[in-house]
Amino acid sequence: MADNLKIGIDAILEKYINPEESLIAILQDVQGLLGYISEDAVKYITEKTGIASSRIMGVASFYAGFRLKPVGKYRIMVCMGTACHVNGSERIGDTVKRVLGIEAGDVTDDGLFSWEEVACLGCCSISPAMMINDTAYGTLTQEKVVSIINSIKEEEGK
Repeated sequence: MADNLKIGIDAILEKYINPEESLIAILQDVQGLLGYISEDAVKYITEKTGIASSRIMGVASFYAGFRLKPVGKYRIMVCMGTACHVNGSERIGDTVKRVLGIEAGDVTDDGLFSWEEVACLGCCSISPAMMINDTAYGTLTQEKVVSIINSIKEEEGK
């Protein structure tokens, strides 16, 4: 692990008096620093705190808010909730997969996009829906999905 990341994790750990009791907060801070919870980060936290890596991974894998793999600059979440499913979210996911050329849970080679299927975005009134980072897109069609992704690619010069 790079020294600057160790320094960042050290600064996070210094904020907490009892790391075992603050493990969720520590992991949130580490994910904020790295974008996800890496294996190296888990090993380093274990080394610095004595908390078993199995305990850290148990917490990190239990809560849906933690990511154990890197995500793209643009994290696409396709809703698979009931309303979205009924209104064609499977086609939306298939379109994202086709346009990006990756499976759900993967990251494009350039690190620009990742996508995943999620249980519910709470956007039932605009289903089918997806979010890209903090922006919700609704009443999606396959054509709209292609247009949204292509406009991001254009903005990024890709």
